[in-house]
Amino acid sequence: MRTLTKLDVPSRDTTDLDDATIRVRDEQQGRIKGDGPLARDTEFREIETTRTRGSAGSASAHESAVKHVTGRAAYIDDLQAPADCLHLALALSPVAHGHLIRLDLDTLRAMPGVVDAVGFDDVPGHTDIGPVFPGDPLFVEDEIRYAGQVLFAVAAETHRAAREAVSAAWAEALVEIDEQPASLDPVVAAERHEFVRPTHVQQSGDWERSLATAAHVIEGEQFVGGQEHFYLEGQACLVQPTEDEGVIVHTSNQHPSETQKLVAEVLGIPFHAVTVEVRRMGGGFGGKETQASPWACMAALVARRTGRTVRLRLPRAEDMRVTGKRHPFHNRYRLGIDETGVIQGGELTLIGDCGYSPDLSEAIVDRAMFHADNAYSLGEARVTGHRARTHTASNTAFRGFGGPQGMMVIEAAMDDIARRLGEDTLTIRKRNLYRTEPDVIRRDITHYGQTVEQVALLHHVVERLEADSDYWTRRQEITEFNAQSPVIRRGLALTPVKFGISFTAKHLNQAGALLQVYTDGSVMINHGGTEMGQGLHTKICQVVARELALDVDTVRITATRTDKVPNTSPTAASSGADLNGMAARDACLSLKTRLFDFASEHYALDREGMRLETGHLVAGTGESERRIPWGELVQAAYLGRVSLSEKGFYATPLIHYDRTTGQGRPFYYFAHGAAVSEVSVDTLTGETQVDRVDILHDVGDSLNPAIDMGQVEGGFIQGMGWLTGEELRWNDAGRLISDGPATYKIPTYGDLPPVFNVELLQGHPNSMASIYRSKAVGEPPFMLGISVWAALRDALSSLAGYREAPRLDTPATPERVLMAAEALRSRHPPWPPAAGEPE
Repeated sequence: MRTLTKLDVPSRDTTDLDDATIRVRDEQQGRIKGDGPLARDTEFREIETTRTRGSAGSASAHESAVKHVTGRAAYIDDLQAPADCLHLALALSPVAHGHLIRLDLDTLRAMPGVVDAVGFDDVPGHTDIGPVFPGDPLFVEDEIRYAGQVLFAVAAETHRAAREAVSAAWAEALVEIDEQPASLDPVVAAERHEFVRPTHVQQSGDWERSLATAAHVIEGEQFVGGQEHFYLEGQACLVQPTEDEGVIVHTSNQHPSETQKLVAEVLGIPFHAVTVEVRRMGGGFGGKETQASPWACMAALVARRTGRTVRLRLPRAEDMRVTGKRHPFHNRYRLGIDETGVIQGGELTLIGDCGYSPDLSEAIVDRAMFHADNAYSLGEARVTGHRARTHTASNTAFRGFGGPQGMMVIEAAMDDIARRLGEDTLTIRKRNLYRTEPDVIRRDITHYGQTVEQVALLHHVVERLEADSDYWTRRQEITEFNAQSPVIRRGLALTPVKFGISFTAKHLNQAGALLQVYTDGSVMINHGGTEMGQGLHTKICQVVARELALDVDTVRITATRTDKVPNTSPTAASSGADLNGMAARDACLSLKTRLFDFASEHYALDREGMRLETGHLVAGTGESERRIPWGELVQAAYLGRVSLSEKGFYATPLIHYDRTTGQGRPFYYFAHGAAVSEVSVDTLTGETQVDRVDILHDVGDSLNPAIDMGQVEGGFIQGMGWLTGEELRWNDAGRLISDGPATYKIPTYGDLPPVFNVELLQGHPNSMASIYRSKAVGEPPFMLGISVWAALRDALSSLAGYREAPRLDTPATPERVLMAAEALRSRHPPWPPAAGEPE
């Protein structure tokens, strides 16, 4: 049995500090500021003789942590290039829709410092690089479909010369465009049936009858805004030509195998002639799943044409204009409820603004539909998903992959039901949670036919957080405060999360790994996942350390490369550790079997019960026990001509989905969580602040509690930013005007809630056979931020005596909050009423 002992916080030298400073430092002890991460990393030490240092299950530091803070971690723009490296700059369309009438690249190639210029006609292979469906031309041939679409690329001796050449092309009228009217409204596009992919429907039962027989029918609509990925490291790549007509591509990229495929197809060469390498990314969040490939293709095209290394990096403003965002959604709902507020059925309609091309929109809108229930039974319901085409950049994957936008519609409905019936929002949410109690229809099956397992766990998370956060006492205090405060109103909301884990495209649920043991006993592991700061490489090293009973320092990981592990899936869908961890474990198990067979014969040991413990091979028990050091075993195996290399593979079982019926089991399991947020709203200015947040999140048996805690905290803050301050704005001509940190605001240190309590649920391992019964943690915490938006609606609702939940589109900027407050004031008398006035 594992025993945990609390460690003392390291003493700090207080010499030469005054009493006030010492007092403040003591007050800050254990808070998120300053020493928080250190406290988490050293809070518990495992006392278990069979567990090696830093293996899976322990709070091991990130494998590149020291490199990050010392600046030694190399990103794409840090890589050394030959002295004759070329620099690429892009010419982007200034109009959202039109036709390219003329393009004079010959004149451009003759400009000083310019080595080459390439456009559509210079591509020797495929010109369309759509990741799943066609529709993404590498360069514009004729029709321009969004402001920021790439017209051509210029390669020059310096980055400045390349950019100046692009400017000169416009100044000297080398480009001529016929501008046409642009379609920018996805709702109008849906009404005109302008879709990038066909509409999809999921249905359970007779939804029309449920509406006709319901005691109450509620309906509403909402706009859910998009979100810029705003990774710290922008889109970048470095491409080197090889001697065999191929290329080596260094790229900041979540999907190396897809980039390998697209580069090969653009160049018209076999896949094996392209090697893609990704050591790390400075953030991805989905923005580098498909939309990192175009830049690699362009750079590779120039590298093959010139025989020189090519570097391409997008300036922030260009990066934001040329790449897609989180899909904005327009949601509508019409639900029938009984007298207690329990949903009987209804219809939900989701319109995703996909931009100009399909990209990943089919799967993204599918996932929005899958998660339109969040943690609640919809009864007999129909969910319809439209994929609207507009003349904007093709929107793409972003943490949650459509799930957050889908959850927003049902969370809006929960608030509306509560106000209609005069109940607390938490009461209504709890009544509608998935459950196994008998009912007219089963309440543990989703509208797409998947049984929700661990229903009791979902209820436990909500009820435990309800108690630990002192929800009801705070609810009473807030109601009393609002009754006495004419301007500042406070709000409180608890929202759950039920998020499905797996790629909804079944074939992507596979992974490979390559394990290599060297004769000194050190271990190298490679796998198909990519590291974007989330700690995936750290967890994989921990898995190998645990399987081989070694200290984690003995295991090292190198760059993800397509020539080591082929045909990999993207690092996305929160499945990086699930898939690649199992593949790495599979390789370890195969190698252990081989080593055990060898040791049994070589050392004349009993094969039964043989095991690895703390750096030793152990055979037998008691007095007959024999312990052979790992290094000695490896040396003996090498001399005995036993292979010390092994590949591993894993494919997620059980999952399936039939798009023709809209039914199946698309997810291997669900991750759960809940958050309570408390906010304050200035109802005269619309300014808001988050005062306190309490989170309880389900990660099963955590692979690394320190990393998982960071993912929960970071995911919540990113979700909070999406719903409050991160506003994307386009002008009437379809040009993005929020194209930099001056006009697009992500959360900063000052936006952290002063009280931020985060806990990982303990003692509830995954019910499915995941890697050590852990659960994915990348995307699920993002949706915890919905509690902030719900709390804002709660605060505003007090202006109407809690009789109406205002429509509050997102992001809930001060302008939107103020308009919602004014709308409520115009429809309702002041609350609380003055003395002598009726309620």
